[in-house]
Order: sequence, then C-alpha cells, then structure tokens
Amino acid sequence: MIEALQINAQRLQNTLEELAKIGQKGDRSICRLAFSDEDLQARALVHQWMEEAGMKVRVDSAGNLRGTYPGKQPHLPILATGSHLDTVPSGGKFDGALGVVAGIEIIRVLNDHQHHLNHPLEIIVFTDEENTMIGCKAISGTASLNPEDYQTKVNLSIIDALDKIGGNWHTLAQVQQTRQDIAAFIELHVEQGAILEQFGKQIGIVQGIVGQQRYTISIKGQANHAGTTPMNMRQDALTAAARIVLAVEHLAHSAPGDPVATVGAFQVFPNAPNIIPGLVKMTVDIRDLDRQNLNHLVTELKTQLEEVSSATQTQITIEPLLNVQPTLATPKIQQQIATVCQDLGLTHLSLPSRASHDAQELGRCTDMGMIFVPSQGGISHSGKEYTPDRDCVQGAMVLLHTLLKLDREYN
Repeated sequence: MIEALQINAQRLQNTLEELAKIGQKGDRSICRLAFSDEDLQARALVHQWMEEAGMKVRVDSAGNLRGTYPGKQPHLPILATGSHLDTVPSGGKFDGALGVVAGIEIIRVLNDHQHHLNHPLEIIVFTDEENTMIGCKAISGTASLNPEDYQTKVNLSIIDALDKIGGNWHTLAQVQQTRQDIAAFIELHVEQGAILEQFGKQIGIVQGIVGQQRYTISIKGQANHAGTTPMNMRQDALTAAARIVLAVEHLAHSAPGDPVATVGAFQVFPNAPNIIPGLVKMTVDIRDLDRQNLNHLVTELKTQLEEVSSATQTQITIEPLLNVQPTLATPKIQQQIATVCQDLGLTHLSLPSRASHDAQELGRCTDMGMIFVPSQGGISHSGKEYTPDRDCVQGAMVLLHTLLKLDREYN
C-alpha cells in the first residue's frame, strides 16, 4: 500500500496558487519579504493547512514554523522536509514555496490513508531564507548571537522581527539541534537554473551546495589628466582592474572541477571621460563544491593581484565579504533519490546547487539531501519563474517516496 501512495496533483496546484496570491503584484511577481505583513499572512495560512492535515504546529525561537505529523515510534528523531515562504522583492511563486507546499501535500496524502511513518515527520518553514537565513542557521547552531549582525528588509531589529512572528531572540541558542533530534532533512526546490532543461532531465539529484567566498578588491592608482599624461607614466586603476576581471574569468575556466567566478559590482572614480581613473572598487564571487579547490582559487587570485599590482604600479587590497563553506549531500540519500527516480520511471541528473538553500545549513547538523525540478528557461527570482504542473507533481512524488525509503533506512 505504501508504494501506491500518490500525490493529489490538483490539490497540490490549488495550494500553490492560493499561496501565490499573497504578496502578488501586477506583473505576477511576488513580494513577501521576511517579517512583512505578507509574510505573516502566508505563515498563518500554512499554519492552518498544517493543522487541518493532522500536524501539531509550533513556532520555535528563531521563528521557524514547524508542523509535526506523529510517527509510530515517537522516540525516534524526526525526518524533516520543508523550505521557505519569504521572497526577494520581485520573486516567483515556486522558489521556496514548492518545498513547503509539497511537504504539506505529503502529510495530507498520509493522513488521507491514515498512514504514519515510524519516525515523526516534520515540515519546517524556515525564517528569512532570502536574507539572514536565521531560521536554518539557528537549527544548525551557526547563527550569530549578536543582534547587530542582522539587518532585516523591513527596517525592524532582529529582536522585534522575531517577536512579530512568534519567535524569541533571547532563547535563540535553544533552537540548535543535532542528529539525535533530526535523523535527516530533504528539501524539494526548483532548480533556479537551466541545467535540467538543457539536458532534458526530469529530476535533479543535488550533490551538494557550493561554498561561496566573496571579496571587495580596491585598486588605487593615480588620477591624472587623460590628455597630458603619457602612457608610460600612468598608474591607471581601471587598466589594472580590467586585467583582474580577465584573470578571475581565466581562473574559473582553468581550474579543475566546475567552479564559477564573477566580478559583479564595479565602481570607477572619479568616473570622468578626461581623467585617468585613480580608484576602482569591485567585488569577486567564487563558488565551488570542493572546499580545497575553492581555497586554492582564492590563493591563486591573490597571486594574480600581486602580479597585476607590480605590472601596473597600483596598490591593490582585498577584503573578505562572505565565507560560506560548502555542504555535501549525504551519499545514501542521493542514492535513495536515484532509486526512487528509477522506480517511478523518471530521468535524473546529479548536479551541484550553486545557490544557497536552507538545506546547506541543515547539512551541517544532520544528513541532508535535495531534489531539484526544472525551471523553465532557468529563470528565477522573477515573476516569470515557471515550473510546469507535471514537474511539480513529479518532484513531490520523488520527495514522498524518498521519505518513505528513508523512514526504513534510518530505523
């Protein structure tokens, strides 16, 4: 009977559509900033759905909304799934929301059949994934306990923001959990890229979530007259910056594996047509699934900066902005997802996630896996974000049957 459980496709789509109405703008994009009134409205609706599906619902100190469906053996650690409801200012209806809605649909299916897993099954709506990631970081134990480290998008202190959604800053440290609390976490998400579509695959099995190292680079030269300064007497900060941009691109192309490197922000001073640039500020973002390779790329970048500085007679400094370590998906969870895909007759592809997700932090405290479904055209963080109904249902089916297998695997 367990293997015959099926996702109710129409119910899943109706739930996605109803949720998408909250915060929807005229261009069909969605704005549900964490801690906003729209976020609260969405959380209240999901809270209602959780209770109606037979879950016991609570809000932890980090503001995570957590619905638990009881297991046959309540002493066992939970199996967990979920994602987030908050969006970027002009987001789509699938990013985050699909993982939450699919989790609720799975509980509805189990409840319809009066079926319980051995483990309690928990659906987690994580707090502020698109910004501070305080919800998932609190569970993994990596959240800062300094309120000054958090800047919300709704101009509230993190203390007031958590209070608004039922959390409690003062007991944030108590949210931390381990493998003794969560046996495994698996997240369904739209790919937010075009790899699955490019290769014609129905399901993505995430190998892990890449680490990110981000830096600000400042190049100081000498601003001077563009007409009267000979070429051999210049300290052109922009010329040096151009060399660095090309060096960053070359580093990613020439490194082993499949890293990416991006110069995303670029400022030139004084930025006038008849003045040799005296100062350039830029950002470099480097991502890779392999921690050693990521560190090697940064070391090579710093070597390149020294060479450019010497060649152009400019002063170059590099300052860290972000350092997020990669998280590998648990091999046995990847294998169970692949087995489910084979059982369901779905094509699949193993790939890294180059965007951050709540699963990245959960993977620091327990076993983790992720399932991707295609994003049409690779578009995300946009009102044009789209994943066909069939793909949403297939992803939810894979999630359901993976959880069923993991329930036996972790006994």
